[in-house]
Amino acid sequence: MDWSIGPEEQVLWPASVLAGVVMCGAVYETTRQISSRCFKCYDGLSPMQKVEWNNRGFSTFHALVAAAVSFYVVMVSGLFSEDVNNSIIIGRKSWLSDSMFGVSIGYFLTDLAMILWYFPSLGGKEFLLHHGLSMYAIGLALFSGKAHMYILMVLFTEATTPFVNLRWYLDVAGQKTHRLYLCNGLALFVGWLVARIILFVYFFSHMYFHFDQVKSIFSLGFYSIMTVPPTIAAMNVFWFWKISKGMVKTLCKSKSKALNGNGKTD
Repeated sequence: MDWSIGPEEQVLWPASVLAGVVMCGAVYETTRQISSRCFKCYDGLSPMQKVEWNNRGFSTFHALVAAAVSFYVVMVSGLFSEDVNNSIIIGRKSWLSDSMFGVSIGYFLTDLAMILWYFPSLGGKEFLLHHGLSMYAIGLALFSGKAHMYILMVLFTEATTPFVNLRWYLDVAGQKTHRLYLCNGLALFVGWLVARIILFVYFFSHMYFHFDQVKSIFSLGFYSIMTVPPTIAAMNVFWFWKISKGMVKTLCKSKSKALNGNGKTD
């Protein structure tokens, strides 16, 4: 297991982690300032709700950045194209993937610190497990330079986070009956199905057809990639089940209200 760290990495990695932490702090404060001026409901929130409101601000920002960068590196840049024969896919990386991993570690560290400080108000044990596994997998890929494609694919699943956060915002703002709440719920269901269920099917299929490359990773990396993604996938399926139940419940309520409304009109 050769983890040689070059001079560029010695600067890039700490700088990107620090950038992730600074990003969280800056967006947290920006969210607080904008929300207090633009949203009337914000001043009526409890102190803990305000903390979570602002926390979800930088959570959304990181999710958008992570999803955009991951999509570009995996799908657009050509870094992991099958036509490139200069190296195996499992060993390819770039300064952009390194930077994104560092920023994400900075985000997860900041969010984890807040979760622990306010535990369990900002999230329970499942969030600790999710963040712990995420930092472990990202850190291992960053230091080893292996499996960047797979970690970027997992990071892309953060694309569903803005929908989760918007659902919470509308809930605490008393807008659960607003049409936007229903539309966001449908978008969350579709987004979760695509980004966290179907994408993982492709993820495991790609691993299966490139298993000779997967086996070439050092032992810790091999066993990690065989256990961490399935664990995250299982958590995604569990949360998808809860999302599906919530969506069905919301749709039934909307249908019932529509029927009652028609009855009154008649």
